[in-house]
Amino acid sequence: MKRLIINADDFGLNEMVNVGIIQGHTAGIITSTTIMACGKAFDHAVPLALDNKKLGIGVHLTLVGERPVCNPSTIPSLVDKEGFLSPQYPQFLKRFCLGQIKLDDIKKELTAQVQKVADCGLPITHLDSHQHMHIVPGIIDITIELAKKFSIKAVRIPSEPYLFLGGYPFSTSRIVARAGLTCLARIARKKIIERGLIAPNHFFGMLAGGNMHEEFLLQIINKLPEGISEIMMHPGVNESILHTIYNWNYHWQAELNAITSENVRQQITNRGIQLISFGELGND
Repeated sequence: MKRLIINADDFGLNEMVNVGIIQGHTAGIITSTTIMACGKAFDHAVPLALDNKKLGIGVHLTLVGERPVCNPSTIPSLVDKEGFLSPQYPQFLKRFCLGQIKLDDIKKELTAQVQKVADCGLPITHLDSHQHMHIVPGIIDITIELAKKFSIKAVRIPSEPYLFLGGYPFSTSRIVARAGLTCLARIARKKIIERGLIAPNHFFGMLAGGNMHEEFLLQIINKLPEGISEIMMHPGVNESILHTIYNWNYHWQAELNAITSENVRQQITNRGIQLISFGELGND
């Protein structure tokens, strides 16, 4: 049997992203999303989540690009002089590898993020992270500890196959980055299994991250392997405005169009693929 989770990242990042995710759920194939506790639009996202009970809600652990949940003075190694987290993962990883970021500070901040979501009454289905920082050695151990502490049974393992291209317009640097991520993800998978946690068998969406047009989504669906797969998506509305805020070269509207495409839904039906959320993992 082929089962598929369509997970929308960045819920809580921006109200226009929130609206896109909810549209992708109510009018499309999104089954799951992950909320950013330190996102600027977190308070906008929570009531939307509570109103859409069938939408699985995970926590998008965030160590870059936002202000922390904790008071910056309590996590000094994670923040700059203005109290912000590192702007992007290269800066974070450089400081982390040089030993300039303390694991205790990471644990304190990520615990606060999960607690903030739990305090809103949202049942948490799984953990993943902004820019996949949760699978970095050392941080994966904190992620596992948090899953156990909050009785969360699933963790994303972003191990897209090394040789899968899916027709994406890729660069060599992105292929290399994907290979490194997949290598770390496979190590992380062994750790979560040893601790009794679960994850989908397959993952797609790294190479086409932010660029998952309908044709690329169909490439994955038409070649979906047996077992449980996760496809990572980044839908949103008012893309021209989002481009002025985030210099990511994402195609939010194209991803929303793909998610709500009747052609995509028909292909899922034709191939006998069952759509599920992270909350349904382990219910066999």
